[in-house]
Amino acid sequence: MNNMSISERSLFNKVPEVTMTFWIIKMMSTTVGETAADYLIFNMKLGLTITSILMGAILLSTIVIQLRADKYTPWKYWLAVVLVSIFGTLVTDNLTDQVGVPLEVSTSMFTLVLLATFWFWYTQEKTLSIRSIDTPKREIFYWSAILVTFALGTAAGDWVSEGMNIGYMKSTLLFGGLISIVYAVYLIARINVVLTFWIIYVLTRPLGASIGDLLSQPEKNGGLGLGFGVTSTSIIFLVLISALVVHQSSKVSTHITISHRGE
Repeated sequence: MNNMSISERSLFNKVPEVTMTFWIIKMMSTTVGETAADYLIFNMKLGLTITSILMGAILLSTIVIQLRADKYTPWKYWLAVVLVSIFGTLVTDNLTDQVGVPLEVSTSMFTLVLLATFWFWYTQEKTLSIRSIDTPKREIFYWSAILVTFALGTAAGDWVSEGMNIGYMKSTLLFGGLISIVYAVYLIARINVVLTFWIIYVLTRPLGASIGDLLSQPEKNGGLGLGFGVTSTSIIFLVLISALVVHQSSKVSTHITISHRGE
């Protein structure tokens, strides 16, 4: 039959349902991406170039594993997101530090690249909905867009917090406020749900990065001076992400079992 129920379709969709847990994990993964990239570059003294090559290779392997999976598997999906977050941060850092591209130029460039990705995706598949990531082609489009959103979010976040020199606290409030406004407009004006999702997805990247910097940086650098540091912040968020992913895995397993019983 061509007409499948929503429950049946969800078994083939390769990405999770968009819930509050989804956004919490996504935002924490952006924090991990920001702090982990800095840790590898500075604390482990790998440098930007070696770190970028290493994380690019690991990310590629993880994406291949994700593409070969026959269904949504929480640990595979979220591992890919965390690694995309790290690599997206490194892409922007390379353009800024190695090539000398101004952050405002990077922000504009990644915006155009993201729009081009969406345009090509839509012309090929006639949808940008993440509820329909059920073919290899759509999944490749999806992960391409995700990578660009992280690079864009990094550039925009750094441009606002550092380039405009407004600090991590104000950046956190700014991007948190923008997300609230977008969601309020969606609720009131009922703007397109797919558009709303992707706007918020981009904005959670600089929000998560600002929160990460706020927690990990000393007061003299604009942080809260909590004494967590880059390493501790990454570990704390990784533990929280792992706990939520384990919880999601149990829910997915239960859902599949119930769906099979209903056949």
